Amino acid sequence: MLRLTWVQPEDLLGHELRQARLDGREPSRIEARWRAAGGLEPPDRAGASPNRASRYLRLLAEDLLDELADLPSKLAEDEPTDLTKIKALCPDWPTQMSAPAPTPLALEASWLGRAIGCLLGKPVEKLPLDGIRALAKATGNWPLTTYFTARGVPEDLLTQYPWNRRSAATSLAENIDGMPEDDDLNYPLLNLLLLGRHGRTFTTTDVARLWLDELPPGRTFTAERIAFRNLLTGIEPPHTARHRNPFREWIGALIRADVHGWTNPGDPAAAAEQAHRDAGLTHTANGVYAAMFTAATLAAAATGTHDIHACLHTGRTVVPPRSRLARAIDHALRSARRHQDFDDVVDELHATYSATHHWVHAVPNTALIVAALTHADGDFTGSVCRAVSGGWDTDSAGATAGSIAGLLAGAPGALPDRWRAPLKNRLATTVADFDGTGFDTLAHLTYLEATRP
Repeated sequence: MLRLTWVQPEDLLGHELRQARLDGREPSRIEARWRAAGGLEPPDRAGASPNRASRYLRLLAEDLLDELADLPSKLAEDEPTDLTKIKALCPDWPTQMSAPAPTPLALEASWLGRAIGCLLGKPVEKLPLDGIRALAKATGNWPLTTYFTARGVPEDLLTQYPWNRRSAATSLAENIDGMPEDDDLNYPLLNLLLLGRHGRTFTTTDVARLWLDELPPGRTFTAERIAFRNLLTGIEPPHTARHRNPFREWIGALIRADVHGWTNPGDPAAAAEQAHRDAGLTHTANGVYAAMFTAATLAAAATGTHDIHACLHTGRTVVPPRSRLARAIDHALRSARRHQDFDDVVDELHATYSATHHWVHAVPNTALIVAALTHADGDFTGSVCRAVSGGWDTDSAGATAGSIAGLLAGAPGALPDRWRAPLKNRLATTVADFDGTGFDTLAHLTYLEATRP
């Protein structure tokens, strides 16, 4: 029996109930109806429950999803998705400016950093924080300093905390042979195609058409898979981000933001606006802000003249100040500055967010990325290792931390060889003709877009 992940109505309903509470709606009466009918919580670590629901329960889930969408939110004025309203709420919205494009070597370091951080996090994705710590400690790799390995890990520990099933064969230190495919790299590739075809004035509809042409739907997850489904049923952007999409504030838009920052050096406003148009296909509110924050941070880093703290400050200026993401970023900054041991930072973040947020939600993951970069003072190894050691969406957090820290490092040679060598300057993907492409080639293509008039 095929149980397609991230689209079954009976599983979406539980996620939407949680999301409703996060974004200021009161779903108690709807939840009571769902529970009375026998509806269950969604699986915490998987995209679909193991058994198909009855036809009645599935139809009820669809109806309740629509009812939840109609509930008013008390956070609506502080957390708009419309760009004009976002800018009106941001008193320090950055002024538009320009700067020389980062060198191809700096861009290569950022591409490599994204791949390295992703690869480091892949084998422990979906594992609880205790499991990540136990597996690393069993091989003397704690605090993290290099890729995970299964060599030397006791069998009982591997049984208790099994590696990510799909990733272990290609992402443990003993198995790495080039960069394996991952959505954290597929989306930057797609956005290279997007800018090459449409330039910086692309629309959200252009993003949708590109996905339909170039992105295999089986390579999408969470909000992106929902948006893809909505497109195929005739729903147009931006409604694709809202219709029966409980993942609209998860991390998917954030992992698509890098190219927008790389190609707008010194212009965080333009980077954030591009990220907003991209994110609008799949996300709303804090899911969109996370992408804008990442793009603006990278645009500041692309100048080569700002340290990590200035870059993160710039990113913060495009986030509405009373939003949940703004509070999470500010909390992460304070915690990273207050604690000497990063484990204490992670424990504080988990105590704040884990009970209420799914492990793929953009709010806690953005906070973790900010804390990792701040605590490591932008150092590459320190940043990616801290981001992954914090749990939650390990490969995505590691990828974004690595992209930012890699760009600040300025050249591939500034990244330790133990990270770079296993990648063999080769990336696997199902996107267009990029399979097997080298990171130096990707950097050159990105440089062309960054310097395009």
